[in-house]
Amino acid sequence: MNKAIPAKLHVLTLTPFYPSHGDEVSGCFVAETLRQLENCGVMSSVIAVDSIYHASRKSSPEFPAEWIRYPQLPGNLGLSSAGKFLGMVLLRTVRQLHQRSPIDVVHAHAALPCGHAAAFLSERLGIPFVVTIHGLDVFNRCFQDGIAAGWRWKTSLSVYKSARKVICISDKVRQLLIDGLDAEVSAEVVYNGTDPNLFAPSTAPEEIPTILIVGNLLAGKGQELVLRAFAGIKGSHPGFTISMIGEGADRERFAAVAKELGISDKVRFHGRVGRSAVAEAMRDCMVFVLPSRYEGLGCVYLEAMASGKPVIACHGQGIEELIHHGNNGWLIPVDGLEELVQGLQVLLADKTLRARIGQAARQTILDKLTLSHQAENLMKIYEESAQ
Repeated sequence: MNKAIPAKLHVLTLTPFYPSHGDEVSGCFVAETLRQLENCGVMSSVIAVDSIYHASRKSSPEFPAEWIRYPQLPGNLGLSSAGKFLGMVLLRTVRQLHQRSPIDVVHAHAALPCGHAAAFLSERLGIPFVVTIHGLDVFNRCFQDGIAAGWRWKTSLSVYKSARKVICISDKVRQLLIDGLDAEVSAEVVYNGTDPNLFAPSTAPEEIPTILIVGNLLAGKGQELVLRAFAGIKGSHPGFTISMIGEGADRERFAAVAKELGISDKVRFHGRVGRSAVAEAMRDCMVFVLPSRYEGLGCVYLEAMASGKPVIACHGQGIEELIHHGNNGWLIPVDGLEELVQGLQVLLADKTLRARIGQAARQTILDKLTLSHQAENLMKIYEESAQ
């Protein structure tokens, strides 16, 4: 007699971060993890959400999802109430899905609006939910004070208290959560993982003299610091270029800074590119640099580490929990121009050191930071939360 196959857990993912038709990059850190969770016995349903103020998006053929738009008062002012509106929009759809195939857990990504909507649905349908905090703005103050920021804090707090588990992408995020609470919540760190097969070391015998930056082109990500550091070393490294992948509001300003520094011919702006192109750029570069000053963890660091590259990041960010300076990466102070110049000079001049740090970086990923590790940790949380 054949042994019965255990029923799969059915997890409903509510997320504002997800790939869509024509944009395979946004939210890939959620989609790729869900694909890995299938190997752990999870059946996933995905509802990806966006406000009515943004253009409607269609499901990606590679990462199918039901895209739903919800009403929201303009800007951050409406963020504290958006989750309730979203919950009302979703109620009928989720109830029908639950009737067809009972949902064991709802996994909401970010407290507002999805965590708030998950709490609304949980109260009415009796489905437990967990919520992941993806950044350092744990209580959604959006760098603002005032009444609206207080509303967002209060709503976020109620979400965390209602969740079966609050998942934090680093211990830094977890500590910010705990420090801002007036009551205990069940919080656990689950680091993001990456695909060590997609992001793997190059087999080419020669390195390309490139410094790589991947991230949204925003002041807080630290690209300008890299440009200024590069201007300080260009005389000793005339054959090097900077390869900058990403889009954002500060692209024109960064181009102007490059021109001011006399390095425009050495800086390549590639815009947003697909996952395979990012992986190729990781393999080809000599050093990956992103001196972000406000980072909960940063998946791009993990991808560069998996690619066997020395990573330069900043102290005080979530990635500091995983990088040991001079061993499997390089850490500088936030806005540390002098330290970045020194780090680049040391790493670019020493191929043996780059290789040693890169090998240790990849081993760090293989030991505990693959998508499989992340999926296994999430699976345990789902099983506990579903009980």
